[in-house]
Amino acid sequence: MSARHNAVLVLGCISALSLSALPNVAVAAETATILPGPLVTAQWLHDHQKDVTVIDIRVATKAKPDAKKPSETSHIPGALAVDFGKIREARVVDGMKLVAMMPTKEFFQKAMDDAGLDKGKTIVIAPVGESVDSLDMAARLFFQLKYFGTDNIAILNGGTNAWAAAGYPVSTDSPSAKKGDWVATAERKDILATTDDVKESLKSHATQLVDARPTAQFFGIVKSPVVLAAGHVEGAHSFPTEAITKTAGSAHEFMGAKEYQAIFKQQNIKPDQATITYCNTGHLASGAWFVTHEILKNKNAKLYTGSMNEWTHLKNPVVGVM
Repeated sequence: MSARHNAVLVLGCISALSLSALPNVAVAAETATILPGPLVTAQWLHDHQKDVTVIDIRVATKAKPDAKKPSETSHIPGALAVDFGKIREARVVDGMKLVAMMPTKEFFQKAMDDAGLDKGKTIVIAPVGESVDSLDMAARLFFQLKYFGTDNIAILNGGTNAWAAAGYPVSTDSPSAKKGDWVATAERKDILATTDDVKESLKSHATQLVDARPTAQFFGIVKSPVVLAAGHVEGAHSFPTEAITKTAGSAHEFMGAKEYQAIFKQQNIKPDQATITYCNTGHLASGAWFVTHEILKNKNAKLYTGSMNEWTHLKNPVVGVM
């Protein structure tokens, strides 16, 4: 039954009240779009497209449209465009300038307003969907919107690739240049982990650390250029990048709770224990946080946005095989 019908039934049961005393109820019933969960399918988005704001998230390129790969250079019609490279910020931590850090409220609000996002909208984030990296970009934007106070958000599972594969139209039109009025209304510290939180977890062992990088980086066989030392934080469990999504044709998709519970069991990760996810810059760890916090519904999961970038530049220890 729709949200509108539910509201009508409720109003019918309170006929003793004057409807004029409830001016917002009818409006809410007419306009509310209830998301089915943190993930939506291409079909769901197609059926509700006029009721939501779609945000296309990717690293901006100047590539020409390719008819054989429509989603790589095109987007869902009407989608706002957000450049993943512009939603994080270089910041100074303990006198050290670090790239790709969690932005300030003012920085992120400007980025969203520049993209044309308005406040109070139901948001569906659409990555390209061609890789796990792409879905992790969507998860990072999801995290930051949630951190700064927005709740009515979902990710299009499989992204624009899944949308195009379902036969729905894509566009190469430039997005609207209008200014948005989205406002950052909160800073939810309960989902953001700091370096001190990671250090405390090493002392108390009450919080598990989950490393969301490729396996070779976890073991220190190779390292990202952005970190100073190869290896992982002592005691961390590996939830490798390659295990976060599955492929469905040309699209990468998040899986369901049962699949992640099975993977966590294999990796000795407890799905209901307090958790901190990390990677190199907080990009890949956003996907691991999304899986833990949103799909497995562990509300004690935090994202260490500074990740190994911050951890190693501040000279904290790592362990590895090399």
